[in-house]
Amino acid sequence: MRKIVLYAVLVFVLASCSNQNRNLPKVSSTIEIDSDDTKDSIIFKAAHVVPTKNQYEALKNEFIAFIHFGPNTFTRMEWGNGFEDPEIFDLKNLDTDQWCKAMKDAEMKMVILTVKHHEGFVLWQSRYTEHGIMSTDFEDGKGDILRDLAASCEKYGLKLGVYLSPADLYQIENEAGLYGNLSEYSDRVIPTPVEGRPFENKTTFTFNVDDYNEYFLNQLFELLTEYGPIHEVWFDGAHPKRKGGQKYNYLAWKELISTLAPEAVVFGKQDIRWGGNEAGATRDTEWNVIPYSGNPLEMDSFADITGEDIGSREKLYDANYLHYQQAEINTSIREGWFYRDDDKQKVRSADDVFDIYERSVGGNTTFLLNIPPNRDGKFSSEDVQVLEEVGRRIRETYGTNLFADASGVKNILDANADTFELLDTDPKEILIETKSPVTINRLVLQEAITTHSERVEKHTLDVWLDGAWNEIVSATNIGYKRILRFPETTSNKFRVRILESRLAPAISNITAHYYQPRPPQLSVTRTFDGMVSIKPKKHDFGWKPHGEDSSGNINAGIEIRYTNDGSEPTKTSPLFEAPFLATGLIKAAAFSNEEKGSTVSAELGILKKDWKIIKDNGSDPDHPANLAIDEEPETYWLSTKKDGPHFIEIDLGEVQNFKAFAYTPPTVTSDGMIEQGVFKVSDDGVSWKEIERFEFGNLINDPTSRTHYFEETVKARFVRIESVTIAGGKKQAAIAEIDFIE
Repeated sequence: MRKIVLYAVLVFVLASCSNQNRNLPKVSSTIEIDSDDTKDSIIFKAAHVVPTKNQYEALKNEFIAFIHFGPNTFTRMEWGNGFEDPEIFDLKNLDTDQWCKAMKDAEMKMVILTVKHHEGFVLWQSRYTEHGIMSTDFEDGKGDILRDLAASCEKYGLKLGVYLSPADLYQIENEAGLYGNLSEYSDRVIPTPVEGRPFENKTTFTFNVDDYNEYFLNQLFELLTEYGPIHEVWFDGAHPKRKGGQKYNYLAWKELISTLAPEAVVFGKQDIRWGGNEAGATRDTEWNVIPYSGNPLEMDSFADITGEDIGSREKLYDANYLHYQQAEINTSIREGWFYRDDDKQKVRSADDVFDIYERSVGGNTTFLLNIPPNRDGKFSSEDVQVLEEVGRRIRETYGTNLFADASGVKNILDANADTFELLDTDPKEILIETKSPVTINRLVLQEAITTHSERVEKHTLDVWLDGAWNEIVSATNIGYKRILRFPETTSNKFRVRILESRLAPAISNITAHYYQPRPPQLSVTRTFDGMVSIKPKKHDFGWKPHGEDSSGNINAGIEIRYTNDGSEPTKTSPLFEAPFLATGLIKAAAFSNEEKGSTVSAELGILKKDWKIIKDNGSDPDHPANLAIDEEPETYWLSTKKDGPHFIEIDLGEVQNFKAFAYTPPTVTSDGMIEQGVFKVSDDGVSWKEIERFEFGNLINDPTSRTHYFEETVKARFVRIESVTIAGGKKQAAIAEIDFIE
């Protein structure tokens, strides 16, 4: 009872103080829950959990880079096995300046290099192993990628972090390896002296550890003392293999890091947590005040980091500790963490990367994007183009604050994160008025999290339109930063309402922006029943899908106009609003205000709803013949017989007149692409007559739909497509889709 009364008194004191001189209760990054805490007192405590200085500085980085580079770059593997010969790292050139320029152009603030991945190969001149760059021909064994990157970071004004894998397959698989060798624990001095290679930094530590922890601490010492300031140390939780009951002494690692790199945050333990996926997926509500069962200061791990709900009130009630631990949303710009090939490894679109940026940075997290250098020691040109475009969009959108001259609460509109307004009376709302109407589609809100934690649980934006307030968009928490995205709206009066909160929230910043949508490339599709849809083209990127419609998220307000008579679409052409029935030539383009995107054309053939497969020369059970006429280019027929000719026969349902046929090869495999073939027709589906031979070139490198136009119009009900030559010398035939053009 005394505790409840105390909290009530504190709340009253808070409500009675002036805005900038409040006698606040003590805030901390970690607060313990007592056995007699009530639900109300737990929420009161949660409202006073704040980030450390290092955590807050890490949040301000917002958009950072990951670099995966090593033997896997040359073996084209995602994970090595520890048996790699160092000479396989056949690096001839290295251009870390090019990396950093591209990252700077993308508006990134820091880069984290995988100085040692799970296979155990090191990218710096370590004193404690020969399994690394010192055993390669790169710069005659004197090369040091971390050294070069540190110099480039200083040149371009980027912070530097290191990823040092606790797992080490070389130390596991090597006969003399230290990982899990069952060595005795004893007092060890770090760094272990190495003859001829003294340290300039004379700091020493004594830890009671085994051989592998000594090895790991020595490596950390090198990394944290010889390459300038390190701002993040990244510990992966992966365990490719375990051996000898090996345990990691995180508390020793923590002491060494906090002493040698006082500005660094630690990923994977007390400071920063994984976002729960590697796909760039984000939660609608991402709380950074989260529950712990054990003491976070003792490097206990947070238990549930993959669930949809991490830090709601209900989750906090079961905690033993409340701890501030922000999330990093990590993913790769390429399909995989390491570079493999330019022609086979797809790259994320600028739309996708920019959408992840807005969802993550604007969702109370940090965006960590991996860019893997190629075997020439550079970022590939396609990756650089995406980074440059994303940076351009960030600057164009968020470089101009459309509330810069607005009137309202000064402490919220002054673009100063150190000032704030405590909303301690009802209604909890903020009124903003501009001198003249402004058009916006983005609103950025921030809480004063360093003094008042994250408290907002639900908020909304209203706009004054036609003499009344209209709710435009709503969301849940704010925290460090929330980006609200909505269709463009024009007004000179805006209102932010806090609908639910943990105590009185403190708002530090609100800014308004306009994102200029880019008219996207379009795709035209048709259902089996003949209904035509026109939508932004889905980018082909199949690695760890995040499930978000990136184009839909960032291209609100786009108009799609189309024609069905062969003419070029204009702003006055029919507006695509719902699927419609059509055949023939469809042309379409997206418009953003007066800007027109590229025109897409689709020659839609005869409707297929009455078609039937008569016969084929054998089908793979997973790829039957009907998939060649199902209006789904992602599916395909695959023959089974290895000897030709391969064929497929179709009953069109009635006699049709057509001038051409279109062949769409499968895109998920290069097997079975019909390079040369014969087109035949029949009156009865039994006796066949050859009409023409056809040929399609370069299918493997360009697996797009191809059209063969007949010399004369063909009239037939039964048709047969027969292969003569399969691309690449393969022995099976495949068809993703067959169409006939009227």
